[in-house]
Amino acid sequence: MPRLFALAVSVLLLLTACMLAPRKPAIALPPLKLAPATLGQTLALQQRLQFHFGNQARTLDALLEVDPQEVRLVVQALGQAGVRLRWDGKTLQQQRAAWLPAAVRGERVLDDLQFALWPATAIRAVLPTHWSLQEEGNTRALLHDGQAWLLLTRVDASHLQLDNRAEGYRLEIASAPADAETAP
Repeated sequence: MPRLFALAVSVLLLLTACMLAPRKPAIALPPLKLAPATLGQTLALQQRLQFHFGNQARTLDALLEVDPQEVRLVVQALGQAGVRLRWDGKTLQQQRAAWLPAAVRGERVLDDLQFALWPATAIRAVLPTHWSLQEEGNTRALLHDGQAWLLLTRVDASHLQLDNRAEGYRLEIASAPADAETAP
C-alpha cells in the first residue's frame, strides 16, 4: 500500500504541474524539503496522473524511485519526458522539456510528493508557525490557522486524490510497482 500511495502522489504532482496555468496562489504553501531517508523505505512506482485545473484535464505517466540517498522522478506525456527531478535532501536538480509550461515547478512537485508519501511526523517537524498537519482515517490535510489548503485522500491501496486549494488544481493518482526496466 505505501508503494501504491507513493506512486499515486508522484503522478499527481507531475500532472498538477503540467496543467497549471500561471496564477497567483491563494496562499503560499510551506516548502517541505524533507530528506529522502525520512521516508523510511525505498520505493519504485509507475503512476498514471490525471490532473484537473478548472475545466481542463490532462493525463500523464510518471516513474518514481526513492531510496535513502535520493528521490528520482520522471514525468512523461505521449512517451516524452516532460520533467526529470533528482532530490538528495539538499539540492533539487531538474531537467525540463521545452514544451512544459513555466507554471510546472519542480519544488511544488517535490512538496506534493512528500506531502502524499512521507510520514506525518517528518512533515510536522518542518512546518512553520500557523501551519499544521491533520490526519483522520484516509485523509490528510495541511492547514493554515485551521483552514485546509492541501488535502489528500487515499481512495484505496493504489489510488490517491490530491486537492490543492491554494493553487486551484486536483490530481488523481493511480500507482503500481515499477519494473526494473522502466525505473528512472
